[in-house]
Amino acid sequence: VRGSHVGTYLPSSGIWHHTQRFLKKGRSDTDTVCHLDFDAPTREHALQLPDDKKQDNLLLEDVWTLLRAGRLDEACDICRSAGQPWRAATLRPFGGLDLFPSCEALVKNGKNRTLQAIELENGIGHQWRLWKWASYCASERIAEKDGCKYEAAVYAAQCSNLRCLLPICTDWESACWAMAKSWLDVLVDMELARLQPGGMAHSKSYGDDVDGSPEQIEGTSQSSSGPENWPLQVVNQQPRHLSALLQKLHSGDAVHEAVMRGCKEQQREIEMKLMEGNIPQLLDLIWSWIAPSEDDQNVFRPHGDPQMIRFGAHLVLVLRYLLADEVKDAFKEKIMTVGDFILHMYAMFLFSKQHEELVGIYASQLARHRCIELFAHMMELRVNSSVHVKYKIFLSAIEYLPFSPSDDSKGSFEEIIERVLSSSRETKVRKYDNTLDVAEQHRLQSLQKAMVIQWLCFTPPSTIADVKVISVKLLLRALMHSNILFREFALISLWRVPAMPIGAHKLLSFLAEPLKQLSENLDALENYDISEDLSEFQDWSEYYSCDATYRKWLKIEQENAEVSAVELSQEEKEKASAAARENLQSARSLLLRKENPWLTSHEENAYEAVEPIYLELHASALLCLPSGECMCPDATICATLMSALYSSVSEEVVLDRQLMVNVAISSKDKYCIEIVLRCLAIEGDGLGLHVLNDGGILASMVAAGFKGELARFQIGVTMEISRLDAWYSNKDGSLEGPASYIVRGLCRRCCLPEVILRCMQVLVSVVESGGPPESHDDLIELITSPETGLLHLFSQQQLQEFLFLEREYSICSMEQRQVDE
Repeated sequence: VRGSHVGTYLPSSGIWHHTQRFLKKGRSDTDTVCHLDFDAPTREHALQLPDDKKQDNLLLEDVWTLLRAGRLDEACDICRSAGQPWRAATLRPFGGLDLFPSCEALVKNGKNRTLQAIELENGIGHQWRLWKWASYCASERIAEKDGCKYEAAVYAAQCSNLRCLLPICTDWESACWAMAKSWLDVLVDMELARLQPGGMAHSKSYGDDVDGSPEQIEGTSQSSSGPENWPLQVVNQQPRHLSALLQKLHSGDAVHEAVMRGCKEQQREIEMKLMEGNIPQLLDLIWSWIAPSEDDQNVFRPHGDPQMIRFGAHLVLVLRYLLADEVKDAFKEKIMTVGDFILHMYAMFLFSKQHEELVGIYASQLARHRCIELFAHMMELRVNSSVHVKYKIFLSAIEYLPFSPSDDSKGSFEEIIERVLSSSRETKVRKYDNTLDVAEQHRLQSLQKAMVIQWLCFTPPSTIADVKVISVKLLLRALMHSNILFREFALISLWRVPAMPIGAHKLLSFLAEPLKQLSENLDALENYDISEDLSEFQDWSEYYSCDATYRKWLKIEQENAEVSAVELSQEEKEKASAAARENLQSARSLLLRKENPWLTSHEENAYEAVEPIYLELHASALLCLPSGECMCPDATICATLMSALYSSVSEEVVLDRQLMVNVAISSKDKYCIEIVLRCLAIEGDGLGLHVLNDGGILASMVAAGFKGELARFQIGVTMEISRLDAWYSNKDGSLEGPASYIVRGLCRRCCLPEVILRCMQVLVSVVESGGPPESHDDLIELITSPETGLLHLFSQQQLQEFLFLEREYSICSMEQRQVDE
């Protein structure tokens, strides 16, 4: 508050002390008043001394401030405390009983019966109109004489005289308050005027005035300026409706320039839209301020003022809750669509500022598809972040969203996870690093696929409902997706190199702790059948353990090969021998399982041949040369590969099984091809129990490609898998469910022969290095036994390689015996 502090006036601070001393000294001045009553300046056309005038101005400034704040009682109190009770009386002439001079008010304030009679005889509100008219005259007179602007405004505020009131309002709030208060007071005064004798006629004339032109009204006000015609004197200054009030703030004649500038500020535009109740336009306005430009591709970068984004989001939430039952269809569509855009932007803002734990509060209010897309995108962006950051996102989703889909209006955690898992396996637009070969980059990308499993391995908070059930569901989904990835990773890790398949081992590390917790709480599994998924996971765990021992041995062998046999220490030789024994033991443990052979299933297919059922295999793959370099496919290569796949089976099979093959270059990756195989399901391959566990006809066709043994195609060119899925479908081509036995059988076709060949490689190496020959008759019996069915998993070239390694082993063994003899 400028001027003296409100409420600190001394009792004599408004009694014109300097003028009083001046007059006591007998001095005279035509510009200075000769008397000290409050009417003296008006009556004598003179002023008090400047120091007293300044003190009055300071008092009136504080009175104006209090009136502007609605604190009329305090304004009157400081007038009395300053020694100007007359000024308090002009502000509150009727003692404060609702500011209306009723008989009750007169009695309460000690007024005699004469005043009561005057009030009643002259009509209800007569003295009220008289006071209003007097205040109007005072404000006009003070403004004409260039008196204190605060004094003019104080009296103008009592009588709705905007012409004298608006110039003092130098900010938007004051001007808006002044117009709204004046408009309301005039409407009250007009209603009182209707209660006078002939009030209906007056009312009609007032209505005509309000609806008439300013020139007509001005003429009327000049001709009828007495108190009996109040409030005609100020009607022309008032807005006729809210839109007119806001328009006056924008461009009114008496409105201060600062107020008009303020109308263009964002917060003022929001306030004006709220005053109008135009919520749809308000939402459009806020969105226009914070919406990203069309050229901006980074949707997770904040746009606009962060405070405006935050305000918009909370405004949307408040409106949705307050108006939930009152919203009309058009308005509802606007508050849902544009409101979602604003909430989505604020959620992205929180995410960009590392406030992931708050995102769920706002994302849970979004439409189902937007909620799912938002969380899925956030999880993709944070897939390589720290465990702490990822857990914050996990908690934000699982605490504020339903776990399972309940209706179409809300997104659920399960739908988000499905979107993330599916997206992680999709072929994406890639930019390749020229320092690494393409095939190696694809293998490294397996780690990114594995990282998404971590979202399923977090422990849900105990505060959510059905936490045990949710924990089991998360683990079950993790097992299912991990098995899908294990199959793909196995098919790209057949190369005999020391490098570990990092994706597979990352999966194993993620699931170690959840599986341990599950083993300690077996009661939670009573209502869930996870035996099939858990059995396959354990098979893959054993396979990758065996694979790791082979790569460990291979690494040692390659390191030893760089040193001459003479310089090789005994310790290094023993280290290689121990690694070889470890690998052979691990491989035999995997291969010689009799009761439960590796990666076999005894579940009978649920599909019945009521109508034709088809099998489909969809694969995304690279074509790799024997050197490891990746081919860039063209239409000719695709056509040749398609022909080679057809040629891998007989013409009779093609016709009987209605076989179809399609090969095309991926639209997202120029190095990648998309392969689709489709055939009719028959008993034993798609229908009933699949006894052979070899994946059927589709697996046999693709296996030749993975092994680089496709006839009529470039020799040695292999298919490096990027994504592999098998499905049941109907005659229209609609996918109905996964045919996992095909991919599992394909893995058996590719992995088991490779494990056996690696064993032979290790055996030959041990004998060549001078180690004792080790019997491997069990491996030979395993391959040739009709019970195991392993022989038909070998391709022609793999059998030739096995016989070659067997020959090498036999020769080395004979040479070893000759040396010993």
